[in-house]
Amino acid sequence: MRILQIIPSISLVYGGPSQMVLGLSAALASQGIDVTIITTDSNGDIGQDPLDVPLNIPIEQNGYQIIYFRCSPFRRYKFSLSLLQWLNENARQFDLAHIHALFSPVTTFAATIARDRKLPYIIRPCGMLDPADLQKKKFLKQIYSAILERPNLAGAAAIHFTSKEEAKVSERFGLDSTGKMPVPRDLVIPLGVTADFDRAFPVSPFLTETGEGRTEVLTTNFYVANSYPDILTTPQIPIILFMSRIEPKKGLELLIPALESILADNLRFNFILAGSNPQDADYEAKIKVQIKKSILEKFTTITGFVSGDSKAELLRKADLFVLPSSYENFGIAVAEAMAAGVPVVISDRVYICEDIQQAEAGWVVPLEVRDLARAIESALLAPQERQRRGFNGQVYAKKYYNWEDLARQTIEAYEQILSSMNESD
Repeated sequence: MRILQIIPSISLVYGGPSQMVLGLSAALASQGIDVTIITTDSNGDIGQDPLDVPLNIPIEQNGYQIIYFRCSPFRRYKFSLSLLQWLNENARQFDLAHIHALFSPVTTFAATIARDRKLPYIIRPCGMLDPADLQKKKFLKQIYSAILERPNLAGAAAIHFTSKEEAKVSERFGLDSTGKMPVPRDLVIPLGVTADFDRAFPVSPFLTETGEGRTEVLTTNFYVANSYPDILTTPQIPIILFMSRIEPKKGLELLIPALESILADNLRFNFILAGSNPQDADYEAKIKVQIKKSILEKFTTITGFVSGDSKAELLRKADLFVLPSSYENFGIAVAEAMAAGVPVVISDRVYICEDIQQAEAGWVVPLEVRDLARAIESALLAPQERQRRGFNGQVYAKKYYNWEDLARQTIEAYEQILSSMNESD
């Protein structure tokens, strides 16, 4: 079976929803599927240089191929005319395409080409059909969806949702009520977590030996309001970790006053804010100023964007992970925290909240400062309960968010789609 994965970018700048394609492709390849990813060299919408990668040639990686194409002529929108030309010429070499994202010109026109070339395709909307997300640039999206995305969805063999709640709330642009256009089937397959659950992580890359044999914090690329080594080596003071993109939907404007109210109750903790937002530097700066002017400032470390071993160590050291988002179609950062054995406090708008409740892996709260503060305070005051819920989360993640099993589910879905299409022919 030859599968084509199509995504606007797999740069780290765009976070987990883009990176998951790499995990999925490696898992599919390990089970004998021939996988090719086509994507662009986009590395951020504003100001960043493109990815430094070979273009227009297959690159072997973890059992699958990636082909990068130059963003041109509209780099800001991750558009690539050369990618679409390649797809038009090569579509019939593949059995099925898995398209990741909506409202992106490269995936929009990829779906159109797939239909024209009789290549069946699945669309993963990445939360972009959520009513809250559709409010962004609402008028433009209404026009875009009516002309382009509605026919793309109608022509899809399936829509890949990553949680039951995402499937439940997602807009279908009338496909499920008018009867004038076919209704694609729903696939609900969660995202996987690429993690060694029992890994012993190395010493923090934020630490370095000085000439006197002491350790100090490397502050070249991030602002530190507190002593990083002290935070990681003072077990009696719990560490609260927020690790995600710094953008309005992530709930920091609720979390900051919630943490301030806990401090006002004389309950101490260290707060680590890990993340960035190259696409909205003004909002990121606003959050940093808000913390700097707050009682929270002297209890806070802001690391900037982290990945790899740096990210792994923060998860290993954290006592509590917090993400009070206004909506998340899945919440890959939450799943990663669970895999690392960290109990979580999340809003009921993070759509794997049912998993958290079922597993007893953390606390789920409404989008209210008081409820959020109360849950965090309860967690801080109950170390044994934190440990229990963290362990539960790790067991659940290992069972349900491992790429091996998710790849099998995905392959089964691919086979069912291809089988049904062969029968209809």
